[in-house]
Amino acid sequence: MALRSVLESARNALRGDLILPGDASFEAARRPWNLAIEQHPAGVAVPVDVDDLRTLLQAARDAGATLSVQPTGHGADGDLADAVVVRMAAFDELSVDLGSGVVRVGSGVRWGAVVEALEGTGWAAPAGTSPVVAVAGYTLGGGHSWFSRTAGLGSDNLRAAWVLRSDGTHERVDDDSDPELMWALRGAGGIVGIVTALEIDLVPTPALWGTELTFEAADAGSVMRAVRDLSAEAAASLNVFVSSMRMPDAPQLPEEIRGRSFLTVQALSTAGAADDLIKRVRAAGTVRREVSGATSPKTVAASSGEPTEPTPGKGVSAALSSLDDATIDDLFRFRGLPEQWPIMGIDIRMLSGALNEPRRAGFATLQGAGWLLHALVPVFPGVPSEPGEASMAGFRDVLARAAAPQTVPTFLGPGETLERCGDPASIDRLRDVRAAADPESLIHEGRLPR
Repeated sequence: MALRSVLESARNALRGDLILPGDASFEAARRPWNLAIEQHPAGVAVPVDVDDLRTLLQAARDAGATLSVQPTGHGADGDLADAVVVRMAAFDELSVDLGSGVVRVGSGVRWGAVVEALEGTGWAAPAGTSPVVAVAGYTLGGGHSWFSRTAGLGSDNLRAAWVLRSDGTHERVDDDSDPELMWALRGAGGIVGIVTALEIDLVPTPALWGTELTFEAADAGSVMRAVRDLSAEAAASLNVFVSSMRMPDAPQLPEEIRGRSFLTVQALSTAGAADDLIKRVRAAGTVRREVSGATSPKTVAASSGEPTEPTPGKGVSAALSSLDDATIDDLFRFRGLPEQWPIMGIDIRMLSGALNEPRRAGFATLQGAGWLLHALVPVFPGVPSEPGEASMAGFRDVLARAAAPQTVPTFLGPGETLERCGDPASIDRLRDVRAAADPESLIHEGRLPR
């Protein structure tokens, strides 16, 4: 039966919405969070309950189509021919068990709501840096957070999930009931079923302390070496991010940062002040600005500076096995070249700690990797894309010799597949789990290599 005809019939049976090409709202509905990515699905569904999801599964079966659940946040890839995008905003359950340190969230909930609910409780969510990202997409894709050295990847904290299988069965799944499905859900979850809710461990934060040190760009190399040396002895309770910013000379920016470059080191400790360690970083350059003291997860989330509305942007990421002096020199030499102006920010995250000892089996892992880097290239109307593409390629080349064997799925760029995140045996295992969970291939294969 023709896809359009099937979808029109399904629309009449849904309690929620199904927006099709030609509808007035379709152009806005089809766009992902990253507006630089073009996707042209067969429709956009906004189900209100599990019965709506079952109706959509039947429509996909009748039409030979697939369903692609796309949460709010990063990760869209653009390849959605004959697929219906499913938005899960109506699945908005949020309940916190402070006694056991567990939160249950619907797959439409964003991290900001969880962070807000936990403020003042002594618990933190293993959330990403952006409060607008959906909990489900982040967790099921691995997810690296402010607390990953302390608590592991977001997927490591996934205790259980409520999954709608392609045969219409809806059930709670955990490591006892279906360990293979849980392994796949922890990193490649969107390809083995429709997750409607998650049960996630929280992070105890009895004494949360943070510091932010801002240096001139000229000190970047020496400061980065100090951070690198710190990683060898930092306890898992200490989490460190470094940000190298190169601001355009744009009139809409505040004068104090317009046209300037600087390096910021942010440290977050779940075990109280860590001044004895941070003072070595502080002494590695001239500190232009410092903010230190007790903090809270809500304050940390608010300081992310990430967009709160859909915006266009490009980026490239790399996980590194090590960060030696030569790599640091090459990175910041490259960073300073005038032709690398398209890269506005480079984010460098310290790994190891709990990441080296994941407490639950999952496809996503950063075990053995030392650093996670991401370069951000904003997209501006009327600005050619070629310089940005060249800068991203150069960034990859500079880091290639130090690259780790795998990265985390939430840091994949457009066109990249799960082959960057697991070895061939893991990819084969994923295919087997997918075939068992969805033998009709009604769920879109996502980033699974074709």
